[in-house]
Amino acid sequence: VQLQASGGGLVQPGGSLRLSCAASGSPLDYYVIGWFRQVPGKEREGVSCISSSTGNTYYTDSVKGRFTISRDNAQNTVYLQMNSLKPEDTAVYYCALGRILIPTDMSDNVKWPDLEYGMDYWGKGTLVTVSS
Repeated sequence: VQLQASGGGLVQPGGSLRLSCAASGSPLDYYVIGWFRQVPGKEREGVSCISSSTGNTYYTDSVKGRFTISRDNAQNTVYLQMNSLKPEDTAVYYCALGRILIPTDMSDNVKWPDLEYGMDYWGKGTLVTVSS
């Protein structure tokens, strides 16, 4: 499976971007697709994920209400719509696929490190820069 992330760029605070993650080599069915991001010098963190089989979506607290993950199984593509962008959203964004159940705690919060560990395929990142 190969993943191609695109859509990054330079945007002013408050602006929007839509990232795309196109998969080839396998349909998205029964995969979990996640978006992660990394700032140089910091650990990679989970941003959002979606189950292709159930459609359930999850977001890390810092992006809730601003980011929306969606999938188009016919196009084999997952999107991350990012609105009201903030300078702290600046990072390299990666998409990844895993044939796993989304790991959550008793409050249905995603265990992001566990999800990251369970991902089988990673795409090259796309840089998002939020700056005036």
